[in-house]
Amino acid sequence: MQKIIQIHTDKHEGLYDITDEVGRIVADSKINSGFVNVYIQGATAAIMIQENWDYSVQNDVIDLLRKLIPHGVWKHDIQDGNGDAHLKAGIVGPGETIPIINGKMGLSTWQNIFVCEFDGPRSQRNIVVTISNSEF
Repeated sequence: MQKIIQIHTDKHEGLYDITDEVGRIVADSKINSGFVNVYIQGATAAIMIQENWDYSVQNDVIDLLRKLIPHGVWKHDIQDGNGDAHLKAGIVGPGETIPIINGKMGLSTWQNIFVCEFDGPRSQRNIVVTISNSEF
């Protein structure tokens, strides 16, 4: 089973929680045991599992990546000024795979699924959600 989630991002850099949307797709699948893969299409965004309870963690992620990968010093910036966004997205990665346990995502209490925007705002980001059944 495969569905696409579309979101709008309103910041140049930020984390956007998509846990509920992915959870609804998992519930609708009626799969009891398997995996859900969450993959973002685009070279300047990523998917991360991170804490949602305290927003300072999300801000710390952005702050850390800004410190590690500053804006405006990369060869690709000559092309379109977003070399840092490509590097951040490459380090974080385009996807995550979560087990489905008893019909629900196997996330812990504090884990949520985030789209990491590194080159926004964007009117549309597409996230491909693929569910695989592991029941025999």
